[in-house]
Amino acid sequence: MRHARPLLFAFVALVLVTAGIADWLTPRHPPHASGPWGRDYFPNPELIDQNGRHVRFFDDLIEGKVVAINFIFTSCGDSCPLETARLRQVQKILGDRVGRDLYFYSISIDPIHDTPDVLKAYAQKFKVAPGWQFLTGDYDEITHLREKLGLLVPGDDPGNLKQHNLSLVIGNQATGEWMKVSPFENPYILADKLGNGLQNWRQANPSARSYADAPAIRTPSTGEQVFRTRCSACHTLGPQDGELGGLRGIGPDLLGVTRLRDPQWLTRWLKEPDVMLAEKDPLAIELYRQYNQVPMPNLRLTDVDIQALIRYLDEETLRQAQR
Repeated sequence: MRHARPLLFAFVALVLVTAGIADWLTPRHPPHASGPWGRDYFPNPELIDQNGRHVRFFDDLIEGKVVAINFIFTSCGDSCPLETARLRQVQKILGDRVGRDLYFYSISIDPIHDTPDVLKAYAQKFKVAPGWQFLTGDYDEITHLREKLGLLVPGDDPGNLKQHNLSLVIGNQATGEWMKVSPFENPYILADKLGNGLQNWRQANPSARSYADAPAIRTPSTGEQVFRTRCSACHTLGPQDGELGGLRGIGPDLLGVTRLRDPQWLTRWLKEPDVMLAEKDPLAIELYRQYNQVPMPNLRLTDVDIQALIRYLDEETLRQAQR
């Protein structure tokens, strides 16, 4: 019995060490279970997508996923169509990864009007591919979601549809990385953030290029800036408009438009296309019907913006004609 106490101590030590190893090997809860951006933070309301499927916001849509979320309404005549068109470009770049590695959600802030059938028709107008859900639900619960995602500033009137926040929220719920970005950002930059940055760069980028191949940077004119930030989500500008040309197709190509259209008509069309459509201007109605009944949005351009844009379109038409 002389060695009983040392053997007992050795046995207890072995149990403690083994328990420690077992505890170390036991999988911990994923970050979203206890982190600041988990179930305790995000609401979990029931939503309905464009196909009539009922889902829970946290449980089914974002838990453990890389996501892009924005808030729209289908009768919007200015920013929402541009956001949708830009995200459509991002979806085309990412291909079938949308719905598999990452997910797009557009949630209506006008749920009374935006039924699943209305949302489905809206998605079809923009030729949205699978993997992108358009969602509706209870108005108060959607308003709460906007608040929690930082897209409804305290004091804002959630019922004022014309002044809703334009930011796009992207994030990885599992890692707790979230950011607000402009929905009008270059689609390749948005695709890179969603497909690589928020994925912790797990996938090699086969299309990566050397910096040695990068073109010289030049300062764009005011008109070019307007075109690239406002118009390029829906329109091309000639057949040599770079890689982005293959991502568009919602509206007509604008090369030569300054010579095709009456200057006064074009100026007014850029200023108030919604008014011209309401007045049933013949050319406005023809364009609306020709391009899948997607109305030209009111871009809220100033007179200075419009003149700069027209000048750029005219100069680019001349430049490409001289090639």
